[in-house]
Amino acid sequence: MEKEYVVGVTGASGICYARRLLEVLCTVATVHVIVSDVATKIAAHEGVELSGFRAKYHENDRMFSEIASGSYRYDGMVIIPCSQKTLAAIAHGYADNLITRTADVCLKERRTCILVTRETPLSEIHINNMLAAHRAGATIMPASPPFYHRPRTLDDLVDMVVARVLDHLGIEHTLGGRWSGTNA
Repeated sequence: MEKEYVVGVTGASGICYARRLLEVLCTVATVHVIVSDVATKIAAHEGVELSGFRAKYHENDRMFSEIASGSYRYDGMVIIPCSQKTLAAIAHGYADNLITRTADVCLKERRTCILVTRETPLSEIHINNMLAAHRAGATIMPASPPFYHRPRTLDDLVDMVVARVLDHLGIEHTLGGRWSGTNA
């Protein structure tokens, strides 16, 4: 049976991470996509297209969508990028749109919920929200690519972040490189 995931895209810089995840995930799984209004504006500003994937697109204000219910079965959710506003809502159970409601359902049903946060530096409020979301069951994964594989392009850096997301979803992939030790 094919895996099924929800991908939420929120209003933070780094929409390229969402695009790359969708490029890979939509070829191996059933995918539901929710794009916030601010994410749509940021995608336009960053020159990133999020439409056209083999996915079911949901409006963020459509609270009666099937994915908003715990009785609807899916394997997990990734919010990429995850704005600090969305993180705060999830950390405190404030489910006022489809992205935060679906994350709330994901956590209460104990499904995989990955939040790829985008902000630096972090305030104490951000850190406390990350801790609260972690304690609720979310995986906090800041978009912080490694450099041990000696990236040459921006795409190499994006792939390393997306590779970590795919690893946590249990999806086989060939993105990026894996640490294999050093002879130093």
